[in-house]
Amino acid sequence: MFIVKVPGINGLGKTKGCERAGEAILKSLYNIHSNEQGKEIDVRNLELEEIHLDNFNLELTNKLIYENSFETFEEQPKSVFLGGDHSISYSITRAFFDYCENNGKEPCLIIFDAHPDVMEPVDKNFPTHEEWLRALIGDGFPINNILLIGVRNSDIQEIKFLKEKGIKTISVNQLNENLEEVTDIITEFVSGKELYVSIDIDVIDPAFAPSTGYQEPGGLTSRQFIYIIQRINKIKNLRGLDIVEINEQKDKENNNLTIKLGAKILSEFI
Repeated sequence: MFIVKVPGINGLGKTKGCERAGEAILKSLYNIHSNEQGKEIDVRNLELEEIHLDNFNLELTNKLIYENSFETFEEQPKSVFLGGDHSISYSITRAFFDYCENNGKEPCLIIFDAHPDVMEPVDKNFPTHEEWLRALIGDGFPINNILLIGVRNSDIQEIKFLKEKGIKTISVNQLNENLEEVTDIITEFVSGKELYVSIDIDVIDPAFAPSTGYQEPGGLTSRQFIYIIQRINKIKNLRGLDIVEINEQKDKENNNLTIKLGAKILSEFI
């Protein structure tokens, strides 16, 4: 397993503390001796890398994330990127998109998030955590291959954009009604495609993941989410994923519960 720490933030001043989550998650991973599949977890045996970033220089930050991610997709069979806030996902998924195009593969993107992140851009050159997906779509990522899961609070302009583009969504209610069946639908959606998964921790209810920038009640339970990712991890063409929006600074007040959940999620992908 190849793990990359990406301590990037461009969250309109609301995500400071997320840049330290990657290191905290790996530290917490030392306390997980095995995942639920019975596989031993030994952090010392993991391939680890960090993209060293200057969050005051967004041009350089985006360039470094893109270049390192593209190289990672070329060289590694499966990788996990630890954020950081959701702005890092733009450069990573753009690299994934270009990697797929260069290698004649069809890209597919699944996003777990309480928000759709398709706001109109503040700065078109440097997408924030609220608009990164809109920027990726603008770059030509195939809309039919995007699936949004768990969205439950959208700006009116975002609702309009999603409807205009016809982006597929799965609600928390749909998952609650039949978790296994809907997860079957998710796995069928990615069949025959190269898969990237982006996980904003706020898809999970704040009762289980309180330390994030935008707490949204009514989310998935941690147990539901772990079941879903265990199923997704069985998909052979899963090439990469990110875990973002965990605020290490805020989590100190919550017994590191969100960091521990991040480590738990990571362990299930190992």
